Amino acid sequence: MKIRYLISVPVWVLLFVNCNRFAKTEEKAEEKAPNILFVLADDASFLHMGKHSPDWVTTPAFDKIVEQGVYFENAYTPNAKCAPSRAAVLTGRNSWQLEEAANHMAYFPTKFKSFPEVLYENGYHVGYTGKGYLPGVAYDEKGEKRELLVKSYNKFKKDAPTSEISDNDYPKNFETFLEKRKEDQPFFFWYGGWEPHRSYEFGSGLKNGKKLSEVKEVFDFWPKTDSVKTDILDYAFELEYFDSQLEKMLDLLEEKNLIENTIIVVTSDNGMPFPRVKGQTYELSNHLPLAIMWPKKIKNKGRTVKDFVNFIDFAPTFLEFAGISEKESGMEAIEGTSLSDVLFSEESGRITTYRDHVLIGKERHDIGRPNNEGYPMRGIIVGDYLYLKNFEVDRWPAGNPETGYLNCDGGPTKTAILDSKGDGENIFWELSFGKRPPEELYNIKTDPQCLNNLAIKEGFVSLKEDLYQQMADKLKAQNDPRILGEGEIFDGYPIYPAKFMNYYENYMNGEDTPKLNWVNKSDFRPEDAN
Repeated sequence: MKIRYLISVPVWVLLFVNCNRFAKTEEKAEEKAPNILFVLADDASFLHMGKHSPDWVTTPAFDKIVEQGVYFENAYTPNAKCAPSRAAVLTGRNSWQLEEAANHMAYFPTKFKSFPEVLYENGYHVGYTGKGYLPGVAYDEKGEKRELLVKSYNKFKKDAPTSEISDNDYPKNFETFLEKRKEDQPFFFWYGGWEPHRSYEFGSGLKNGKKLSEVKEVFDFWPKTDSVKTDILDYAFELEYFDSQLEKMLDLLEEKNLIENTIIVVTSDNGMPFPRVKGQTYELSNHLPLAIMWPKKIKNKGRTVKDFVNFIDFAPTFLEFAGISEKESGMEAIEGTSLSDVLFSEESGRITTYRDHVLIGKERHDIGRPNNEGYPMRGIIVGDYLYLKNFEVDRWPAGNPETGYLNCDGGPTKTAILDSKGDGENIFWELSFGKRPPEELYNIKTDPQCLNNLAIKEGFVSLKEDLYQQMADKLKAQNDPRILGEGEIFDGYPIYPAKFMNYYENYMNGEDTPKLNWVNKSDFRPEDAN
């Protein structure tokens, strides 16, 4: 019957269908693959870029992306530390699915490909300037050093406005990258600013016109001293510098008539480099700014999306827009999901039903414990609640006192907290460096600073248990060694560079140790361990 029906179809219908197909194929062939500019600040918090920014920091380039693109209200990294966060971006997998790359200062596993490598294999011009996948290193099967971002463009330098800001001429290096590209070749470029990573030139914010009076609020887990406010303004000055370099890159794209078909993604790898934020697993640690602009394709501009999105969603998004299937990419079982559905929606607010949670966690960050052990945590954010499981509560969460709390960058705010400890209990020290209970539960809508632990309150037992079970089920489905009872594997992975491997043991034996430029002498407090 089907054969008879097809034969009886009028010839003009078949001609129309075939012509229509030909027209669509031709249209698709003419559509150019998009360019991609991926912009990553180094240690910038969600609250300090875009719609929620206080008066003491301005980011006009980021604001432009927000106004002309899509702003993501609930974007999270699965791991709030440089290398594991960047590894998640590059692979589309959570850090606990990346073996050695779950850790800070890691040897990136040979088996995992990065999406920039895949784009390069498929005809893209690929490169980066500034900070790429660090601190860590990757090697190929032959033992030769491998660049996960394909090619470095860091040749050009310039005078920096402070002694601690990078002298990398980011825009000039971007311009050089563009000049090296073949005509009409699509490109992927990673601008990894070194700012606002520590150290800061103390008082640089004040010296450049900022005022202490502008800092009207200080988080409740820090002392409200002038030194802390000065530290905040120095951070703000570096963040504004990062944004100013992005602005020059946007101008360059405009000048070269490239901006129309360029996807521009701007975010940060983890929260600000201050106590209880960077390297921890709280709302202010993992919740990050994110805005995406693509003038050619995103028509309903200025929308705010409230779906929960994750850093593991970038890789599948870019591969989809480049027309490369996951199978073709050769990437190892991507966990993330393309953002195309929310990017191209006409709606604001919550758009999908399945983007209703994110998983977060960490293993070993900076060293400074016996046997270089980490502080393993896992968590889940669902709706207004953040649930955390601490697996090794006898360990110090920010690193051991006698080695300087190494999972917290040195600076005036850290020093102010340590100096305020004095005699008896001190809430600032306890919140930033003290030991933690097995479980934590916070209402991040009413308590975004995560100060009121609901896990110890009777009325939240059922919610706590439900969130743990939901988290555990999802982690088991992802073959997370930690939740499967095999978490010790993460502490056994080697450290890059190897000179740091025996840091703790050398320190305890009174031997020379490698210089750690993120630690101040005043951070070392052996008495706190007693």
